[in-house]
Amino acid sequence: MNSDELLIRNESDHSLEAWRTNEKYALELLQIAGSLRFDRAIDLIFFRKEIYDARTSEIMAAHIASTKYAPQAIEVSVSLDIARSIATNPDFKPCKIDIGKLASEWYAEKTDDTDIPTFISGKLNEITHSDTEILEPKDIVLYGFGRIGRIAARRIISMTGKGEQLRLKAIVLRPKLKDRAEELSKRAALLKEDTVHGTYHGSVEVSVEDSELIVNGNRVKIIFAGQPEDIDYTQYGIQNALVIDNTGVWRDHEGLSRHLRPGVSQVMLTAPGNGVPNIVYGVNHTDLDLEKETVFSAASCTTNAIVPILKVVDGAYNIQKGHIETIHAYTNDQNLVDNFHKKPRRGRGAATNMVLTSTGAAKAVAKVIPHLKGKLTGNAVRVPTPNVSLAIMSLTFDKTTTLTELSALLKDACLNSDYFEQIHYSEDKEYVSSQAVGMTTTSVLDVPSMILSDDGKTATIYAWYDNEFGYTCQVLRLAKYVAKVRRPHYY
Repeated sequence: MNSDELLIRNESDHSLEAWRTNEKYALELLQIAGSLRFDRAIDLIFFRKEIYDARTSEIMAAHIASTKYAPQAIEVSVSLDIARSIATNPDFKPCKIDIGKLASEWYAEKTDDTDIPTFISGKLNEITHSDTEILEPKDIVLYGFGRIGRIAARRIISMTGKGEQLRLKAIVLRPKLKDRAEELSKRAALLKEDTVHGTYHGSVEVSVEDSELIVNGNRVKIIFAGQPEDIDYTQYGIQNALVIDNTGVWRDHEGLSRHLRPGVSQVMLTAPGNGVPNIVYGVNHTDLDLEKETVFSAASCTTNAIVPILKVVDGAYNIQKGHIETIHAYTNDQNLVDNFHKKPRRGRGAATNMVLTSTGAAKAVAKVIPHLKGKLTGNAVRVPTPNVSLAIMSLTFDKTTTLTELSALLKDACLNSDYFEQIHYSEDKEYVSSQAVGMTTTSVLDVPSMILSDDGKTATIYAWYDNEFGYTCQVLRLAKYVAKVRRPHYY
C-alpha cells in the first residue's frame, strides 16, 4: 500500500470512527429525551423534529442538515450536553424545548467563562420558574374516522405519556356493516396501515366484546350512532370532552351544537365553518373567547397553510390585492372514475384528471385577517396525487422589496416568530411534493421558486402543505389551546 492509499484509508477510518462516536452521542440523546418525556413531561425537539422516538441515523442527519437553520452545523455532542443540562436540572417544569435553537444560540452567544448548564438555565429561566404542573388531560371524541380522524388518532396516541395533554376516549361511527366485529377489524386495519402515511408502528388490537380499539394500551371506545343526539357520553366515562367533528356533515352553529351532549363541553369542526369562529392556530386563536364560545372551526387545510404567510408578508409590505391558486391533491369528495357529482367537474375521475374547481380559501382569509376582505381572489385545481398540495400566492404590495429581503423576512418568521410551528422554510432546489408528507408545519415555503416583478411590488410565493398530516397537527394545537393544557415552550 503506497502513501496515497494509506492516507485515503486513514481518512476513511477516521470518518467512520467519528460517525460511530456521534452515533453513541445520538443514542444517549434519545435515551435522555425518552426519560424526560415520560418521567417529567418535558419534550425535546430539534428544529421541529421530535426526538423521543427517532432513530440515531435520523438524529445524525438532522444535525448535518442544521446549517439550514443555524450559521454552522450543530454538533451532536453539543445537543447532548444541552439535554444533559436539562435532565440534571430539577427545576424545569413540564414544557417543550427546541434544543436545536438553544444550540444555535449557544454557538452565537457563548463566552470563554460560560458553561452550557449556566447558559441553559439563563435561557430557560421562565420555564424554570413556571408554575405549570402536569394537567389532567382533556377527553377527546373523534366524530368520524376518515383521513383526518385516523391521523388525529395516531397523533393523539403518540402524545401519550406522563405529559399527555389530550386523551382519545372515543370514536363515533355511522355503521357501515351489520357485522360489528368485521367493521371493527376493518377500522383497525385502516388505522394500522395507511398508503400515504405508512404503517403505524404501534399495537392496534380489537375488543369486539367491549367495542373498543386498544392502541398502545389506550382503550378507545367505538360508538356506533346514526346522529349526535343518540349519544350520552357520560355512559362511557367521558366528561367535559372536546368533540372533533371531521365528517363535515354539519358546518353551522346549529348543526354543530347537536354534539353538545352529556359529557361534552366543546365542539371543533375540521373544515370551514359558517356562523362560528374560524380559527387558525398561531394567528387568531387568542381572539377566541373560551368562556363564551363552545363551538368553533379549525378552518380548512388551505386556510391554515396560507394565512400565517399572508400575515407575515402583509405586516411588512401591506398587501393591496392578490390571487391564490391551490394545486390540491384529490380528496374523497371526488369520484374515482367518472360518475354523477352534484358539483361541477368533480364527477370526473380524480386519479386521471386535473379538475378545475372552486375554493373558499381566499374568502376564508378575511375571517382570520379581516382587513384583507375583498382584496384576494382564489381558485383550485385538483390533481392526481393523494396528498400534499401547493398554494401559489400572487401578491401586490404598496411597498417595494427585493427577493433577498423577502426571503430574509420569511426565514426569520420561520425560525424566530410566533409562526415557528406553522411555517417551514426550504431552499432545496430539488423539493417535490412527496417531501412534504408528514410535515408538522402547515406549510413549507419553496424559496427558490419565489418570483418578484421588476418594480419590486408583486411577488409570487409558493408553499407546499400536507393537507392531511400538517393540517391535523394544527387541529390538535388548537385542541390543546381550547382545552387549556398547552405547556410552556422554548422555540
